[in-house]
Formats: sequence, structure tokens, C-alpha cells
Amino acid sequence: MSAALLLLADGRFPAGGHAHSGGAETAVAEGRITDAATLAEFCRGRLHTTGLVAAALAAAATAGADPLALDGAADARTPSPVLRAVSRRLGRQLLRAARAAWPSPALDRLGAARPRGAHQPVVLGVAARAAGLTPLDAARATAYEAVSSPATATVRLLALDPFESAAVLARLGPEVDAVAEAAEAAARRALSEGLDALPAASAPLLDIGAERHAAWPTRLFTS
Repeated sequence: MSAALLLLADGRFPAGGHAHSGGAETAVAEGRITDAATLAEFCRGRLHTTGLVAAALAAAATAGADPLALDGAADARTPSPVLRAVSRRLGRQLLRAARAAWPSPALDRLGAARPRGAHQPVVLGVAARAAGLTPLDAARATAYEAVSSPATATVRLLALDPFESAAVLARLGPEVDAVAEAAEAAARRALSEGLDALPAASAPLLDIGAERHAAWPTRLFTS
């Protein structure tokens, strides 16, 4: 496995993800995540919906699809205004980190074209390409992030045993790989068939939860 992939998927990479729970904070408050078993259910649902969509966008960007067109496709697949803003904020932070780690004209052009931030999975894909990674690498990093963010956040939100959180991620490993492979295949189709070939799976409860969460006067995570 490439060291660049490990760095890109590392939660300590300064891309801003540590401040976001991936919807877990709302799910905990509403009683939908209460223990390791319900955390696994939440992560599985997120992986096969928004995780698949994001992984395909990242893989397509790494494969050489137009990142500005992909940014529009990401907008169309993100119905929640709050989540669109979050994705662009994370994309802006990731772009800063990626330009420091892997200087690239492609990253510079994306930053100039989207000064307020491109969607995070699109930036991740362009960064992965700059780092010499493959579309499957980018899909794996993105799919893993879809489950690792809520799993990590739940340790803080519920005082969940971190060993249990790690076990949830380990058991989801084969599904993360399968989603990444499906996302990479969709990205390959999109290169020849157009961006409509990319998945558009939805998770309405995540969208609704994000809008509710943004209205809270006090919260531990940004989203």
C-alpha cells in the first residue's frame, strides 16, 4: 500500500475532518446510535449511500474527469444546503493540506476556479492523482472516511469503548472494499458514458439531521 494513501486516509492529516461527526452527533442525540451495534448499522447505511457517491466522485477525479464538472455533479447529489457548505469547507481545508504535501498545477487550478472551496471528494480525487495514487486508492480512502468519521466521533459522544469502535470498523472492512470497487467501476464508466453514470444514492435522514444539527445552539462537532 502506498504511503501517500496512508497519509491521505490518516485522521491526523490536517484536512479538518476531526471537527465533523458525519451525522453521528445528531444520531446519538436522537437515540439512533446507542452502542456498538447501532453504530455499525449507522456506518453501514452511510457507507452504502453517501459513502458510495463520494467514493465515485473521488475516483472519477483521480481518473482524470473534469473536476469542475464533478463539482457540479457533487452539488446535484447533495440536497442539504448545510452538507453542501460542509463539503466545500472541508474541500477548502483539504486543498490547503494537499497543496503543501503534493504541489500540483491541477490543485492550483482547482483552487483558483473554486476559491470558496470545491466539494471534498472532488478535491480528494485531484489530490490523489497529484500523489500518484489510483482511482481505486481514492475510492478506498473516501469510503473508509465515510465510516471512520462517525466511529471516531461516537467514542467522544457516547464514551464508547475505543476497542469496540475499532472492531466496528474492522468488521466493516470487506464492505468498505466492495463499495470502493463499485465506486471505481462507476467512475470508469463515467469517463466514457458521462457523469450520469456516477451513483446518486441518497440518505434523507442524514440530510434532515444535518439541517437540525446546524440549528443547535450548542454542539460538540461542526456537523
